[in-house]
Amino acid sequence: MTTFADKVGEIVDDLELQKKYDKSIIKHRFLDEISYYEQKRDHTKKYYNIFRFIVTTGSILLPAIISMGQMDPTKLPKNFDIITYWASWTISLSVTASNGFLQLFSLDKNYFSYSMVVEQLKTEGWQFFGLSGKYEDYPSHQEAYRNFSKSVESIKRKQVEQEFSNGKGDSKKKKFDFQGEMKKFQTDQNTVMMQPVKEALTNHITNKIVTEVEDKVEDKVGDLKEMVNKKGNDIDDFIQEITETKKGDTEKGNP
Repeated sequence: MTTFADKVGEIVDDLELQKKYDKSIIKHRFLDEISYYEQKRDHTKKYYNIFRFIVTTGSILLPAIISMGQMDPTKLPKNFDIITYWASWTISLSVTASNGFLQLFSLDKNYFSYSMVVEQLKTEGWQFFGLSGKYEDYPSHQEAYRNFSKSVESIKRKQVEQEFSNGKGDSKKKKFDFQGEMKKFQTDQNTVMMQPVKEALTNHITNKIVTEVEDKVEDKVGDLKEMVNKKGNDIDDFIQEITETKKGDTEKGNP
């Protein structure tokens, strides 16, 4: 695979610079820095994608497995509860461990940081080679060389300060809050670990509430039917009593 250094190597050789070591500085400082951060970016990207894939896939599979455990046990395969238990345990451990590695080694932040510094260095180089952008006012590469070297070192210095942000490179930088980060990390882990338990409890409580409501509704319906039947019997008795009374009165009025 052709690297950026291979692509622009001939361009550097064709630059009109008075001193020979200026070209050597560009190759051994500018191009080597790009190659270095490209390797770090690709290395970090590999582990970042692996751990993110595990977290995302596990987060999808775990609720599905737990939901299957809520089905009627008579309709499930033999030893299904044991299989789902160990499957849930394995997935939960994998998700927690992967998320922990992502947070511990700051893989997401490092990946984005390395990608940004690579693109910044490349942009700086292309502007210098083409005397465009911030170098468009310079008539030659020789006159723009000092400013270019200064910009490359500035990008490098900012990246180093970012990697060691808890050092003394910049007193105005926000200090690394170890206790706060640990508390945040523990909260994230507890959230991941307790998510299956919360879902199981929620399903259990929901099923229990539904069952209790159905039982109460059945009781109320039974009481209502009994009340209606009782009222119907009272009405029948009342009608029969009136009928018999009228019948008696009629019989008394006949000779």
